[in-house]
Amino acid sequence: MFTLDTCCTLVPYFEVQDGQLDAFKALGPQFVAKTRTEPGCVHYAFSFNGNSAHCREGYDDAAAVLAHLQNVGELLGEALKIAKIVRLEVHAPAAEVEKLRGPMASLNPQFFVLEEGIRRSGGA
Repeated sequence: MFTLDTCCTLVPYFEVQDGQLDAFKALGPQFVAKTRTEPGCVHYAFSFNGNSAHCREGYDDAAAVLAHLQNVGELLGEALKIAKIVRLEVHAPAAEVEKLRGPMASLNPQFFVLEEGIRRSGGA
């Protein structure tokens, strides 16, 4: 069975300051713990390549993205003291993108509008 896909994916890339990688990585479990409480989170994890960090994250819809940003705002502020976002992409259906443009403007994301696709529902 397939369902309408309203999933929103955030694709942030961070450049961590020299000598701060361990401190940045130490924030990861805190981000995960806070995000774990969010019912609209589909997946969330960090990956690294040298001083570059990526947070792989997906949400049910735009409302879940905004709830997440509010939930981790303080931690994100801490992370941005030792790293900078060098690229931020938002991938979502057009209706969800429109809900995010204003609230996310200060983060200067690049928006990608999903075209037709499929998403499996919970059934077999």
